[in-house]
Amino acid sequence: MTPPAAETLDVSVLVPAKDEASNLPEFVRLCGQALGAAGFSFEVVVVNDGSRDDTGRVLRELQRAHPFLRVVTHRRQRGIADALRSAGDVARGDVFVFYPADLQYLPEDIPRLVAPILGGRADIVTGTKQGKYEKAFVSGVYNRLCRWLFGVRVTDLNSVKAYRREVMDGMSLRPDWHRYLVVIAAADGFRLDSLPVPLYPRRAGESKFTWRRIPVGIFDLLSVWFQLRFGRKPMLFFGIAGATLFLIGLVAGVVALVLRFGFGFGFRPLLNLVETMVISGIALFGFGLIGEMVAGLQEETRAIARALDRLDKPDPRD
Repeated sequence: MTPPAAETLDVSVLVPAKDEASNLPEFVRLCGQALGAAGFSFEVVVVNDGSRDDTGRVLRELQRAHPFLRVVTHRRQRGIADALRSAGDVARGDVFVFYPADLQYLPEDIPRLVAPILGGRADIVTGTKQGKYEKAFVSGVYNRLCRWLFGVRVTDLNSVKAYRREVMDGMSLRPDWHRYLVVIAAADGFRLDSLPVPLYPRRAGESKFTWRRIPVGIFDLLSVWFQLRFGRKPMLFFGIAGATLFLIGLVAGVVALVLRFGFGFGFRPLLNLVETMVISGIALFGFGLIGEMVAGLQEETRAIARALDRLDKPDPRD
């Protein structure tokens, strides 16, 4: 079915595309075939993320042939997280589906992904990759680390996913943080589910994954963990660390005084340890105080955003 001319639709498929001119015609055709028979209204929003091939021209031709297709263009490559944000800004669906354009995932699986959300059983559904793929080891390590750090019992966090529009509202996705959308949503209390999704070999083009992204991913993982664990209570981290270092310096200072005046033995490295621990402890405690002020400002900003959101929505009692 073709989506009706309405303000809202049931499903918006968000598709970041970088140099995917050879895959897009088949991908869009399969979307129309699979979603047209699914029984819900839909659209496909493709983000041309700074492509250097014929992606722009191909998308213009496809738009003329497929009324459900919408196109957003980035002048330069901005990454998947920004592409999802740009697509979400223009999308009209109540449910978003993140799907790549490389045909490693086929659109025929989209109705299964959105069914638990449309049925009210989940807020976000992530696909679990089925099949062999070249970065299975890296993906496995990443998923195990995420389950250990965040306590999210989902097998595969770095795959296609469907989620309610509200999941993205108020969520700040920094570059490459699309990988952590599930754990951030879980921390906000959204209900999770997962379904097996077949993964197929890439038909054309080249994978955008390189080993250089692994160190970036590790630091992003630690950053997200810190934000979720201590973002609203920074003193819990900096205060405890600062107090611990200060206590070590205090004990070392007492030992240094006993050695110096009790036994007449001066030990210069011990004095340096006292100075380092005390100064570091005070500095970390100060960082915690500054962090608490920043966290307070963030809470005020969130409260203002919620108040503005309530003003935008009509009161059902009216």
